[in-house]
Amino acid sequence: MDRIKRLSYEVLDEHKPKFGVDFADNKKVLDQIAIIRSKGLKNEIAGYITKFIKKEIREENTKQSQIESSKLENYTLKEKISEDDDVIQEQDIEIISESETNEDAEE
Repeated sequence: MDRIKRLSYEVLDEHKPKFGVDFADNKKVLDQIAIIRSKGLKNEIAGYITKFIKKEIREENTKQSQIESSKLENYTLKEKISEDDDVIQEQDIEIISESETNEDAEE
């Protein structure tokens, strides 16, 4: 693991709630919680943290949308099964009615 990731994970382990999706805000937070003399190093760490937080949010949203779509599919499937049951019951009634009509006609 390279040093940017390692340092970023060390900072995130203790201070994750303080960071967000804005690079500039993350740089300010990084200034408050750590002493990083190199401007370039600070920017790289803040950039990696920003990218990491955005990725987490994106994955969480994807997972939520998959859960919602599966719930919708299950609901739609239950409706379809219910509709199929109704159609089958109607067909049974029609078949019974026709057979009774045929029996009455034969007598």
